[in-house]
Amino acid sequence: MSELDFDNSQQLSKVLEAVLLAAAKPLSIERIAELFDESARPSTGQIKAAFTLLASDISQRSYQLQEVASGFRLQVRSDYAPWVARLWEERPQRYSRAMLETLALIAYRQPITRGEIEDVRGVAVSSQIIKTLQEREWVRIVGYKDVPGKPAMLATTKAFLDYFNLQGLDELPNLSELKELQPAADELGAPVEAVEQQASVATIDGQPEHSSEQVSFSSLLAELDGMEQGLSTDFNDPALVAEPADSAASTETDIQPDIEK
Repeated sequence: MSELDFDNSQQLSKVLEAVLLAAAKPLSIERIAELFDESARPSTGQIKAAFTLLASDISQRSYQLQEVASGFRLQVRSDYAPWVARLWEERPQRYSRAMLETLALIAYRQPITRGEIEDVRGVAVSSQIIKTLQEREWVRIVGYKDVPGKPAMLATTKAFLDYFNLQGLDELPNLSELKELQPAADELGAPVEAVEQQASVATIDGQPEHSSEQVSFSSLLAELDGMEQGLSTDFNDPALVAEPADSAASTETDIQPDIEK
């Protein structure tokens, strides 16, 4: 099939399905277009139409088309995640309450400094927690606050959005809504890690973090919901900070070059 009729969405959708099955990470429309010779490159509209058709064609399959911040990917539907997760010899990661609280505060109140996180949690934040979040590429430094000491300001990354099936920060649910949705997953023994909540077709790397302070997601959210009430009100709304690295510098921050692994 050397020649494709891109006006035929059915043909193009099969190519897209093959490409996404082989890809190890989400692919943007721009990246997909680059896979074709310039003289025979489908338009953005044609690719989008083919994606729409692909989503419909596989609607009864065990995997689905998912759009996330970095692009599109094929992933196993959550209904089949318990079986797929057993392919991995190591158990899915369970994170400590301290790490999850820290990640949640960064996600919902970014950009935020380590000191501001400590003010909300009431305890010191371990350097290892920040390091682990950065190594997983879920968190990055987006600037330094213009106060004595110039503390680093932390925000989430596209990798964080991809991992939790989000296209942008505006899709983050309210903590109160999450509390209503999570009990069913806890009853099934679902871990905090999203591997079993939404297992991806692509291999998920990473070593388990062993913690003696594991906690169920629903109980964590119950605590975070209460903690959220004590948050300062001068933080930027996350929906307005969808891409921290591209945002204009605010009057209270001294933005430095983007630092992301």
